Amino acid sequence: MFAIVEEPIDVGALIADAQRPDCGAVSTFVGTTRVDQNDGASVEYLEYEAYRPMADRKLEEIGAEIEERWDVREVSIVHRIGRVDPGQASVAIVVASPRRGPAFEASRYAIERIKVVVPIWKREVWSDGYVWVGSQVGTRT
Repeated sequence: MFAIVEEPIDVGALIADAQRPDCGAVSTFVGTTRVDQNDGASVEYLEYEAYRPMADRKLEEIGAEIEERWDVREVSIVHRIGRVDPGQASVAIVVASPRRGPAFEASRYAIERIKVVVPIWKREVWSDGYVWVGSQVGTRT
């Protein structure tokens, strides 16, 4: 499964769908919104936007790259857009493999590739302003 979603990510369902009798490892990476201090202001929530047609395609390409490089049997990558409150998942990556090494390596590869090639933008919203992460364009009151 490779998807951009607007609703909360059901990580448990992704894990359940990945489990197979021929796999001894299911590696899961879940990126969540954390409350950070940024110049004295706490992050209240994140907002994600994506260029959907390209983002969907790039997630699938990352999955194909993983299947070419490692002995894996299942790969799921789900990224949320819209508002994501503290503690909620922004992204979930689940990889099932016969062995733990490829599962770990493939899930690490997936999150790093997402940051580079998938057109998803993150805005940190604070009590006194916001910033688009990466461009550092924003406002503060």
